[in-house]
Amino acid sequence: MRFFSNFPTRREVALLITLALVFTLLHNARKSASKLDLEEDYYGNSPAATRFSSSSGTSSLGGKFPEIPNSGQSSGQGFLGDTRMEWGTGPVPATTLTAHAPGWTILDRVYIFNGTIYIVTDSPKSFPERRLMISSGYDVRNSKEEVLKREPTDKDLRFVRPAEARRLFGTSATRVDGVSFIVNDPPQFINHYYHFAAELLFGLWRTYSSLEPYIPASGRTGLPPPSRILFPHTPTDKWRDYARMNQYILLSAFPSVALEFQDDWADRATMGRAFVLDRVVLGDRAAAMRSKRFLATGRTAAAAGVLPGSAHWWAPIRKNVIEFVGGDVASKDRPVITYVSRQDWGRRMLIKEDHEGLVRALHRLRDEQGYEVNIVSMDKLTREEQLRLAARTTIMLGVHGNGLTSLLWMQPSPQATVIEFFYPGGFAFDYEYTTRALGMSHYGFWGKEYFTSPNVPPAAYPEGFQGNQIPIDGDAVAALIQQRLSLDEEADD
Repeated sequence: MRFFSNFPTRREVALLITLALVFTLLHNARKSASKLDLEEDYYGNSPAATRFSSSSGTSSLGGKFPEIPNSGQSSGQGFLGDTRMEWGTGPVPATTLTAHAPGWTILDRVYIFNGTIYIVTDSPKSFPERRLMISSGYDVRNSKEEVLKREPTDKDLRFVRPAEARRLFGTSATRVDGVSFIVNDPPQFINHYYHFAAELLFGLWRTYSSLEPYIPASGRTGLPPPSRILFPHTPTDKWRDYARMNQYILLSAFPSVALEFQDDWADRATMGRAFVLDRVVLGDRAAAMRSKRFLATGRTAAAAGVLPGSAHWWAPIRKNVIEFVGGDVASKDRPVITYVSRQDWGRRMLIKEDHEGLVRALHRLRDEQGYEVNIVSMDKLTREEQLRLAARTTIMLGVHGNGLTSLLWMQPSPQATVIEFFYPGGFAFDYEYTTRALGMSHYGFWGKEYFTSPNVPPAAYPEGFQGNQIPIDGDAVAALIQQRLSLDEEADD
């Protein structure tokens, strides 16, 4: 008589385990796919993606940046014939808010028609107040009447519901693919190196980089570069600065970018056709001036600082610019001190004897400590020389002025420091804020007295601020430099 065991054999057990593992893997894969679908919706259309605060700002963020709408791929590259978005008898695809801080906004599916920016939505209240996103583009002046001229109207930006948008645009729009930066400022500040690089470009990239808050120190990012930058209120010949740095920085940071100016904007307006921009990073100086952070610092880019972001958010820009000029990063073996002198400039200069004393003190550091010391007038250097030197600099010092804009290209480190000289009682946040926003230290000097964040004075421009009798104690400056360069890097991390 044959008996059958109730217990499975080893072979049967192994088969059951294998089947269980396969089932588990398939189940997890389906869960992951479902989770990914939810994340895509979170970036695009969920209410969480359109949260905002007029005083603080938010961004729809996650493990990766939101895919550019319409393109079907993160790079935003389409086909030559892929220039039309059609909705036929259906609703016009809605605009979505991706990130916002006063004066700095990321919007997906932005429509331009007859020279006006349109936000298509059934819920205008889910967007920031219009004046916190855009202005009329009028010059920044201080009288009450001039301030009122900066208030936006329906000519600048309109909220429309999909049905009204269909009556305006018809059944389709011409697609402008990729990422577009729109600079809604007049040329008033654009044609100045500091304001262009350390405020405008600074704020635009700080806003855009909030979509990828894990940028590493290497500067490698998956964010596609802007395909174009539009200047609706700036003529073609009004954006370059006297030192020709604006165009050099912009085209080395974004070699493939296209530029459109006031005439180009007018050309699009006269075509009688709606354009839809895949993704827009909108910058507006007057709108940023309505933020609490601007009121605290006087820096428009500071408003964007409330958005989430990597400590290395500026690294991609710095990397591209410095690689363009063949520069090297700051040396870890031999600190580099760069004194940006204004003694030949004719305005805002040190007392002659104090300048000479500072130079002697810096040369003593060179001779006794082995530091590299450079005494330079930035306007006497080529653009390439300026950038390469700044990239190697550990300590940069000088009187408040445009030459200190070079701090943008310094390599952040625990020792990296900017030392700025002011006429006693005077102070401006320009370079102080910019330095700290890059993760470096800033010290201001009044003669032999110095101060640093958070104990900085209020902004002030006393008589003598712009003059040529600014005092400085060279020995006190040298002592601070020695202190900063003596920091233990590991202990300070």
